[in-house]
Amino acid sequence: MTDFDPQKNSVTVLSQALFTVNKHAKTASDPKYLYRLKKETLAKLLKEAKAKKIGLQFSRNPGMSQQRSDVLVECGDYLFHLPPKKEDFDTLPHLGKLSDTFRNPKTKMSLREAKVILQSYTGLSDSQPPTPRNNRTYQKPVFKRLGE
Repeated sequence: MTDFDPQKNSVTVLSQALFTVNKHAKTASDPKYLYRLKKETLAKLLKEAKAKKIGLQFSRNPGMSQQRSDVLVECGDYLFHLPPKKEDFDTLPHLGKLSDTFRNPKTKMSLREAKVILQSYTGLSDSQPPTPRNNRTYQKPVFKRLGE
């Protein structure tokens, strides 16, 4: 799956695929693989200088802490957040809280297509097998009279 296709590896297509994967990861029942795919893709884009870190921003969902910062990464026309590394606090400016005025552009790309694009770019594969569906047959309840 590591075929190099310049059409599919343009920053525009990669950023659209990243946006699609990120959007689906937020609502997925098991988002670990999608977030890993996003992290690996952004790391490779940053390494190749196709994306750049802009600064730190306060997180909207700080989890268990009072305040948490995320790294803001620009890739094409899109902005993404990544967890910060220790050196990011020393090298990047802090931009304060998230701006409600900027929204990533909408894109129409299926999750399957986005995953194929990012998997071919990063070399990652979805190694986890699909979760088996619960195929138990319905069993009617057995009613017994009181005392039986």
